[in-house]
Amino acid sequence: MLHIDGSFKSGGGQILRTALALSTLTHTSFSITDIRKKRPKPGLKPQHLTCIKALKMFTNCNTENAEIQSEKLEFIPGKITTKNLDIDIGTAGSITLLLQSILLPLMFCDKKIRLKVKGGTDVAWSPPIDYLNNVILPQLRPYTNKLQLKILNRGYYPKGNGKVELIIDPKFQLKEFTTFEKFHQHLKQQNQPIQLTEQYNLIKINGIVNATKTLMKANVAERIKKSAQIELKNSEATKNTPINISVEYCDSLSDGCGITLWATFSKDKDEIDQNQPIRLGADSLGRRGKKSEDLGREAAQKLIKEIESGAAVDKNMADNILPILVLVGGQIKTSELTNHTLTNIYIIEQFLGKIFYIDEFNNIITTKNHQHL
Repeated sequence: MLHIDGSFKSGGGQILRTALALSTLTHTSFSITDIRKKRPKPGLKPQHLTCIKALKMFTNCNTENAEIQSEKLEFIPGKITTKNLDIDIGTAGSITLLLQSILLPLMFCDKKIRLKVKGGTDVAWSPPIDYLNNVILPQLRPYTNKLQLKILNRGYYPKGNGKVELIIDPKFQLKEFTTFEKFHQHLKQQNQPIQLTEQYNLIKINGIVNATKTLMKANVAERIKKSAQIELKNSEATKNTPINISVEYCDSLSDGCGITLWATFSKDKDEIDQNQPIRLGADSLGRRGKKSEDLGREAAQKLIKEIESGAAVDKNMADNILPILVLVGGQIKTSELTNHTLTNIYIIEQFLGKIFYIDEFNNIITTKNHQHL
């Protein structure tokens, strides 16, 4: 059984979520101590227990110490079975963070499934649902027959109640192989290594502004959009680039708003590579007392900074792409090696051994056997 230090680097819940995903995929048991030690209230929270509960729904896993505020856990994975799932986090806990635990193993189950999740879609300290849909999922989609996310309802803090539906139709099935090692080798043989180190040509910038209908009279979404557009049009990095930002007002149990932007690049100005899309994302979440104009400006400035870095993977995408990078191999250049990214490297190597090579000067991460790329 692997032992994992839950206080490593960022010392947050991501360590547990990644460990749960890789344990389920590789069928490797683990124990973890000092869970979320570096957070104000350490230990397991309801959303972490929901990750474990979800895994129990489609695997025959066993656990010890899986309870609120527990700072240790033992997890023994079971065989992945396929069935449609309805998961309710029960709070405004992040849907996107929950999916860090279950999406990877579900991508390689034995048949098409439908997953419905209820919780927070746009909440603090997590990727907003539009970032997941437009930056993260496009990198995962080539390894499935279908990977489609539909937002049924927005959920903000504190009441949540956001709802999403995810359809996953696997292209590669883990059950067809007697060991994970054979499955891993097959993935590498059937897919081109990931090569995301250059931006090439900036083609367009898209975005989505979301806000509850209670903010419609104050034109909150329109003001967020306008300030983002002005910032992007005035920057040398994005000047003359087509910008398309949509506005969406919604019903929700709690008031809220936010903006997600993403820039799309291409080697060929006439065609975007769907197998390895080059997209950089940025977002900003509204809060009481924060001006709408500041929200849009902040997101735009974040995106401009990512573009100016010359990287092909933004700093928030880097840790999210690592699990698929390790499965198919390759190389990425990110704008910044964050603690989240370094933490995910640590967790992945606990399960798969020394496999990453890091060029800290250039922010390049390369997998074993691809140093020549």
